[in-house]
Amino acid sequence: MKLVSWNVNGIRACVNKGFLDYFHQVDADIFCLQETKCQEGQISLELEGYYQYWNYAEKKGYSGTAVFTKRLPLSVRYGLGSFDSEREGRVITLEYEDFYLVNVYTPNSQRDLARLGYRLEWEDSIKSHLLELEAKKPVILCGDLNVAHSWIDLKNPKPNVGNSGFTDEERAKMTELLESGFIDSYRYFYPDREGAYTWWSYMSKVRERNIGWRIDYFIVSNKLEERLKGAHIDCNIMGSDHCPVILEIK
Repeated sequence: MKLVSWNVNGIRACVNKGFLDYFHQVDADIFCLQETKCQEGQISLELEGYYQYWNYAEKKGYSGTAVFTKRLPLSVRYGLGSFDSEREGRVITLEYEDFYLVNVYTPNSQRDLARLGYRLEWEDSIKSHLLELEAKKPVILCGDLNVAHSWIDLKNPKPNVGNSGFTDEERAKMTELLESGFIDSYRYFYPDREGAYTWWSYMSKVRERNIGWRIDYFIVSNKLEERLKGAHIDCNIMGSDHCPVILEIK
């Protein structure tokens, strides 16, 4: 089974930059999107053989997630219950026979860290959600988690210490999640690989010089370790300031 996750930074713009070519080429069993930036009815994708699930933000041109899947889920849940991120369309949970899939677009703490407190509340809520699911069956979490977990996960760690996406608080929350029974699938296969990034600033020649951050992930339950087959970063795929990440499981 092949799963793909991609922050498309606006699905309508990404479609005009080759999204469908990549979608058909990669032929994923499950394809997850973050930051779709559209409302219901603003785009219609003809994806033969796929069930489509969209979670739209109330604010136009903002946030949003989607999942396209060849396998019909047993159930679909949007949001995190009482947490008010529902208005931002940030979570879709699909239940399958042998696992849960949780597609997430984690809130950014913002440049001045004005939203860091909200972000940390979110981290606690998503962790509780994952552990609640994990008590029933294994979980696959994917998406733009808006954090570079370790120094190896960004090109210039020292000057970015304390910045949004690389604060001690955000990194600690990722550590807590992993220590509660989860695996960072990419680091499972490539624990020491440098220069593996999934997001680059739009500043001139930044992507060309690979000055990036790894902030897009597939995080899986420890129970799925024996089923892990491969993890990849499709860093040459354009169309967004992020690139797709891939998980293959047996």
